[in-house]
Amino acid sequence: MLSVIIPTHKRAAILRKCLEQLEGQTVARDLEVIVVSDGHDAETVKQMADDRWQVAVRFLEIPKSQQGAARNQGIRAARGEYCLFIGDDIFLAPNACEVHLKTHDQSPIAVLGFTTWDPSVGITPVMRWLERTGWQFGYGKIARYAHAFIPRELQHRFTYTSHLSLPTTIALEIPFRDDITSYGWEDIEWGLRLRDAGVRLFYDPSARALHHHHVTLEESLARMETLGRSVVSLSRLNPHLDRMPRGWKLRAYQLLSLLPTLRGLHARAFLHGIERGKKAS
Repeated sequence: MLSVIIPTHKRAAILRKCLEQLEGQTVARDLEVIVVSDGHDAETVKQMADDRWQVAVRFLEIPKSQQGAARNQGIRAARGEYCLFIGDDIFLAPNACEVHLKTHDQSPIAVLGFTTWDPSVGITPVMRWLERTGWQFGYGKIARYAHAFIPRELQHRFTYTSHLSLPTTIALEIPFRDDITSYGWEDIEWGLRLRDAGVRLFYDPSARALHHHHVTLEESLARMETLGRSVVSLSRLNPHLDRMPRGWKLRAYQLLSLLPTLRGLHARAFLHGIERGKKAS
C-alpha cells in the first residue's frame, strides 16, 4: 500500500481537485490518502466531512505549524509500506502512483517523480524562468540521471516533497524538523539528513505530475525574499545546509542583483531577504 500524504492550509477548492486526480489512479485500491490540515479551516473540515471519495481518505488537523510538521503527522498515521508526499496543488498523472510502487519494487530507497507547471493556469515568463534556472522544479539539471540515482553530492537539492516517495520506516526514522517556522528549504534540509543516513534518491520521470499554480513576477519576487529570510534561520539550525551564498557565490549574487533582468531581480530579492533575516535574528 502507498500512503499519499498531503499537507494543506485553507485551500479547500484546490484540495478537492487534487483528490479527484487521486481517485483516477490506476492503483487507487492500493492507496490511502492522508490529508493533514496545518491549522483549522472550517471550509476544509466541511468538505472532508461531506464529500465521499472513490479512494480511501483520512483527514487530520494539527495546530498551525508548517508543512514539515503536517507531513510528520501524516507519516505517523500512515499504514502503507511507502509514503508519497505531494502538495495540495499537485495533480498526478493517472499512473504516477503505480510508477512509484513499481520503482520501489526495483529497490531504490527514495523516488523522485517529475513535476512541471500545469498549462491550464497560464504559464508566465517568470514561471518558465523558475523552471529553467532550478529555483522551482530544476529537473533540467538532472535530466541525465533519468531512471537512475542522482549523485549523492547533489541529491539533497532535489528532495522535492511536492512529488517524492520513500519507505514509511525511513520517514519515521528521519522526520522533518518540527522547529522550522518559516517557508522554504525544509525539504532540502531533510534531504541532507536523508543523504547523510545513506538514503539514495532515484529519479523516475515516468511518474509525472502537474503543479496547478499560477505565479506572477511580483509573487515570485516575494517568494524569493521569503527564501532569503528563511535560509538565514535554517542555516543556523543546520550548519551543513549549503544554500546560503558565501564567498564568490555571494559576490556573484551581488553583481547579478545590479542587472535589470529576471535573474537580477530575483538575486536582489533573495539578498534583501537575507539581510532582513539577519537583522531579525
